Amino acid sequence: MHDLLFRPFPLGTLELPNRIVMPPLTRARAAQPGNVPTEMNATYYAQRASAGLIIAEATDISADAKGYSLTPGVHSPQQIAGWRQVTDAVHQAGGRIFLQIWHCGRMSHPALRGGEQTVAPSAIAFPGQIWLAGPDGQGSMTDCPTPRALALDEIPPIVAAFRQAALNAMEAGFDGVEIHAANSYLIDQFLRTTSNQRSDPYGGSRENRLRFLLEVTDAVIGAIGADRTGVRLSPRNQARGMDCPDSIPTALAAAALLHQRGVAYLHFNEPEENPPSAAAEDFRRQLRAVFPGPVIVAGAYTAARARAVLASGQADLVAFGRPFIANPDLPARLQHGWPLNPADASRFFGGDARGYLDYPSHPALTEEIPA
Repeated sequence: MHDLLFRPFPLGTLELPNRIVMPPLTRARAAQPGNVPTEMNATYYAQRASAGLIIAEATDISADAKGYSLTPGVHSPQQIAGWRQVTDAVHQAGGRIFLQIWHCGRMSHPALRGGEQTVAPSAIAFPGQIWLAGPDGQGSMTDCPTPRALALDEIPPIVAAFRQAALNAMEAGFDGVEIHAANSYLIDQFLRTTSNQRSDPYGGSRENRLRFLLEVTDAVIGAIGADRTGVRLSPRNQARGMDCPDSIPTALAAAALLHQRGVAYLHFNEPEENPPSAAAEDFRRQLRAVFPGPVIVAGAYTAARARAVLASGQADLVAFGRPFIANPDLPARLQHGWPLNPADASRFFGGDARGYLDYPSHPALTEEIPA
């Protein structure tokens, strides 16, 4: 039987050669000043172009969207030019690449916002930390202060910034964008009752909590087309103050509405479960009932689990995060059953080419062919 991981798949405007996705992985290596992608980033992504789809790291839609040090943006001419190096390198290597666009909301720090207070749907502190670097580029995890609630008239400019970021991504040569509505960042903060306690049209009812996500999605679709627009959600992730009892029904309602809009895919960041829980199976079955479109799943998948979820029909593509950090040739390793390089967690965030460009491909791919 043909290996399901290597069966081609049509996604939006693209034909993917396999079902293996490189998900967004924050690596905090944008050049300073300006948070600009560089030739080093282009080499990193081009090394991994054998993925069916690359979704490039979460990227700031505006200067005040920032939540971590040294993450790239897509809001300045220099950043757009930097990303063009990346997309050109990936396309020349035969790959396909979307850009994940985000606003971090309360998962941020005034030091990243010119001293300005962080913002969120409501003035509720985030019980977690973000990675903050000093002038020397060395960083550590830092507590997030209590944000202030966004005023109503501040929301449309953020929607407009998502739209412009999508247009900028197209100018930079990306094949599409992924709206980051997961992992406790601003859109996810609007979706959850634990972080959204507004009493205006953006809070309270499920319909109101979905409003910001749908406005952002509609703006992006209007700018670049539904077939170039993906959305990432994480309703089963309940950590970091996001334990909303309505998260699953809210996500299913979102999925149905996003399907009506014809988005290219939904991407679900799941809790890391090996083996998968009954709750995971239940959610994916419910999801299929309301969203028959392409589904990407992520969450510490092994090759065996990936093949099983594809065989079940509950997902179409599987994202592998940490394995792609350490294995630029991951699809070939999965196809042949070759062992994986271990990832060096001490070099995940910040730094230079070490732990970024220097992971070796399997020797079988680099041996010279005899004359």
